[in-house]
Amino acid sequence: MTGFPSGTHLGLPSPDLTVVLPLDGPLEFLQMADPGQSPGFLGETASGLTDRPVVMRHPGHQEGVQLALTPAGCRALLGRPTAVLGASVVPLGAVLPGADELMGRLAETPTWAGRFAAVDEVLRRAVRWSYRPMSTPLATAFALLTSSSGWSVQCVAAEIGWSRRHLSGRFAAEFSISPGDAGRIARFDRSRRLIRTGTRTLAEVAADAGYYDQAHLAREWRRLAGRAPSVWQREELFPIVQAAAAVDGHDG
Repeated sequence: MTGFPSGTHLGLPSPDLTVVLPLDGPLEFLQMADPGQSPGFLGETASGLTDRPVVMRHPGHQEGVQLALTPAGCRALLGRPTAVLGASVVPLGAVLPGADELMGRLAETPTWAGRFAAVDEVLRRAVRWSYRPMSTPLATAFALLTSSSGWSVQCVAAEIGWSRRHLSGRFAAEFSISPGDAGRIARFDRSRRLIRTGTRTLAEVAADAGYYDQAHLAREWRRLAGRAPSVWQREELFPIVQAAAAVDGHDG
């Protein structure tokens, strides 16, 4: 994207891991989600699940590919559970052996359709067919807690036949976040997507995303994003163009 004033961009909590493949230079991180990680410049990156945002500086233009990776996909592609990444942002090459090849292919490919095809090809070859999938109870727990159905941690534990304490321990070991935080992050992400459409009031977003009321929405946004949703809606001008839009539009 080009033509925007320089500023900052918030990388917000999400129920998916994030892989970023920048094509116009490294990303400048001003604040990390992990308090123990120092800010700085990083190229292609992978980041785990967290309930805190990252803050990046942008010069008004940015070109690259961003991927959302499910926890199951993390095991298949990286051969390890999500918890290995924790809340950190790490160089992609540290967890994906084909990262250098992938970035080289993207750099030499002039069209977006070709770049997306290169991503598909390289990542398909990188999938570790001998990986050990997460246990079925954990996969079920994550799916229920991050759904829009409003499952409580206690009900999920009963559904999979575990105690709440056992679920909490196994969940943190797999995902690096608590079961309660998984549900909270998923609800927050739903609200972010609804706000992004610009078609609903914040009160409507709160109701549709599963919050008690608009005040509850605002409290959760301050906790997870560090600012009110109205402030983010006003300040976050830097968009992310989805793959379909990029392919259907121009290749620039």
